[in-house]
Amino acid sequence: MNDFRFIDLFAGIGGFRVALQNVGGKCVFSCDNDKFARHTYHANFGEIPYGDIRSINKKEIPAHDVLCAGFPCQPFSIAGVSKKNSMGAAHGFTDTTKGTLFFDVAATIHTKRPKVFFLENVKNLKSHDKGNTFKVITNALTKLNYEFNYKVVDGSKWVPQHRERIFIVGYDKEQFNISRDQIIIPTEPEPDYIYPKLRTILNRIVFDHTLGDGTWKALQAHKARHTAKGNGFGYSLHTFPIPEDAKTRTISARYHKDGAEVLIEQKGGKNPRKLTIQEAMQLQGFDPKTFRFPVSKTQAYKQIGNSVVVPAVEATAREISKVLTNYRQNGVSVNENSNQ
Repeated sequence: MNDFRFIDLFAGIGGFRVALQNVGGKCVFSCDNDKFARHTYHANFGEIPYGDIRSINKKEIPAHDVLCAGFPCQPFSIAGVSKKNSMGAAHGFTDTTKGTLFFDVAATIHTKRPKVFFLENVKNLKSHDKGNTFKVITNALTKLNYEFNYKVVDGSKWVPQHRERIFIVGYDKEQFNISRDQIIIPTEPEPDYIYPKLRTILNRIVFDHTLGDGTWKALQAHKARHTAKGNGFGYSLHTFPIPEDAKTRTISARYHKDGAEVLIEQKGGKNPRKLTIQEAMQLQGFDPKTFRFPVSKTQAYKQIGNSVVVPAVEATAREISKVLTNYRQNGVSVNENSNQ
């Protein structure tokens, strides 16, 4: 039985989908503009996401309870808004967000009125464009009449990878009587969560991921230059035995280029190696036994770097599911049951 319906915007390879399905959700629509990501999504979920969200008629998106979107971070133009303010004219979310991909997220919320939205972005969203980007987003969500909360969540609480992302969760005020502090976004897992340690993820012997001499020399020179300047930029090298509490740096979409964020020591005078696809996907919380990448290594690394920490998303999704279940079974919102 599916407890709620959700849509997966900017779906990538389906990190949000895995997380929400794990707590009883049913995906009824997905979209992503990257053809390689759509290929991986299809291989794992049996459906091909729609393409560019800008070309989708929002009215044709199926009805859903939860809208999920890990939208790109883009600057907003404030010139038109400033002019309207000076004239005392009212303006809605469309005036400040048009021309950006967040506009399509807001337009979908406006058109379909989901009970809940769950948005994800980089930690720096709050400071992007001197704080203007986040201000425009939160103002737009307020104008859409949603009560919302946001927190920076570090994925390293669930997997051995430092990965800070901002989660924004909102509930439709027309359907829920809920206050901001009652919107739960977990920053730590449940006590019974089994933490996957880095030392169990990494393989001691790997044959085909060794850095070439040129790449390794370039990384060493780059690190030496920054060390001389007194800063910590450069590659990160993990050596065996891996400490019990070891965590990696954030895996980015550029990891395929040189692996600088996470390098693994090799014995016998060999250059360090990059993570395997199976190791990298586990650092994002994907199960290598069930999830597959029918694309090149370059594309797989990019897709993993662009995805989310699945169990961190799942923790927030579980809290959303609890609210929706209570609403469905009792016809009441959080405030009315907050003391029970």
